Amino acid sequence: MVRLSLTKLAAAIGGAAFALTAGAGIASADPLDPVINTTCNYGQVIAALNATDPAAAADLNGSPVAQGYLRQFLASGPAKRQQMAAQIQAMPQAAPYFNDVLSVAGSCHNY
Repeated sequence: MVRLSLTKLAAAIGGAAFALTAGAGIASADPLDPVINTTCNYGQVIAALNATDPAAAADLNGSPVAQGYLRQFLASGPAKRQQMAAQIQAMPQAAPYFNDVLSVAGSCHNY
């Protein structure tokens, strides 16, 4: 399987979240809330990614750009995360990472 750069993985955090959030309309419990509203820090996300997708974690560790994007995303509040997501929503290559990203967002508090 061909792995995309981790820049695209980091973009998936916002892009996939935005695309699905925009299509969901107003919902009382959006399944993407864990991605947009996570309180996990960078270390927790990396630990979760290492546990769930070591290849993606290795890609991230090799990409300063992806690391920077992920750090910026996690340091931002939910409104800024949505804005960042809007900037990269045109990246259909990010869609395959959606389940990984959602899984990490939902489990990072365990790390």
